[in-house]
Amino acid sequence: MGRYLIRRALFMVLVLLIVSFISFAIFVLLPSTDPARRAAGKSPSPEAIANARESLGLDKPVAVQYARFAKGLIPWPGLFLSEDVYFSYGTDIAVKEEIYSRFPVTLVLTVGGALLWITVGIPIGIISAVKRGRWPDRAGMTFALIGVSAPTFFIGYLFYYIFSLKLQWTPYSGIPPDMNLAEAVLSGRFILPWITLAFTSAAFYARMVRGNLLDTLPEDYIRTARSKGLSERKVVYKHGLRASLTPVITMLGLDVGALLGGAIITEVVFNLPGIGKYAADSLATNDFPAVMGVTVVAAFFIVVANLIVDVAYAFMDPRVTYE
Repeated sequence: MGRYLIRRALFMVLVLLIVSFISFAIFVLLPSTDPARRAAGKSPSPEAIANARESLGLDKPVAVQYARFAKGLIPWPGLFLSEDVYFSYGTDIAVKEEIYSRFPVTLVLTVGGALLWITVGIPIGIISAVKRGRWPDRAGMTFALIGVSAPTFFIGYLFYYIFSLKLQWTPYSGIPPDMNLAEAVLSGRFILPWITLAFTSAAFYARMVRGNLLDTLPEDYIRTARSKGLSERKVVYKHGLRASLTPVITMLGLDVGALLGGAIITEVVFNLPGIGKYAADSLATNDFPAVMGVTVVAAFFIVVANLIVDVAYAFMDPRVTYE
């Protein structure tokens, strides 16, 4: 296990370097607005633009610019997302500070949404598999079809229009400046974002659990459990469901890891000041250090989630070893 963890840690570093190189190449090679011109203020003179480009290090060769940004990817105090390089071109605020301050909002959104789509999606999948071909199965798969087909931004705006603007059952979107995160949660400002985030994922999980369970129930060990006189509930939940949930755990780890890096669509729709909203605003203004910082953090969460999932396999499935 120790050697495996070391290999995965080295692999994580390699992934972060590849992600950073691709992100840097996209911003350097694709046409975009000049950050120095924006940093120089309104109606800047050529001298002001040149000074801004020099202060931002944009006058250096491409290899030197990438080296400066790559140095900030080292997970070590004072180096990771260093304030000397990773600061907003528009606000001069360190990217690290912005991500740290916005991460609690994204964390609350991710955890609440994940708990909701697990609570809804897995039972629907189980019921659809057990009641295959009957009306509960058709109803569950209709929900899954709608959830998979409807875009997240459409669901978000639809829920917001119906439940906030028309029925006024939930508060308006966003978190006021004078309201802390706990007050926002208690006042119900995360209810619609949670439902929106969970709607599509619950549909995917329902389809996956149903398919896996239908593949597992005809297995020999399931028939053996039935022949021993076990109740159908024990057969399904104790024997069939455990084997069916292994792929679901993989999907859950990837989903949570990706969302911790920023649930961009949901945060933009409901104006939540999380990492995803920060990434969207930075993309709109071509704020390269901010976008690259968020991209690397998102990649870090995904790689760590993969590692946690792989280690969890060894405890869930005795057939998996890491010798």
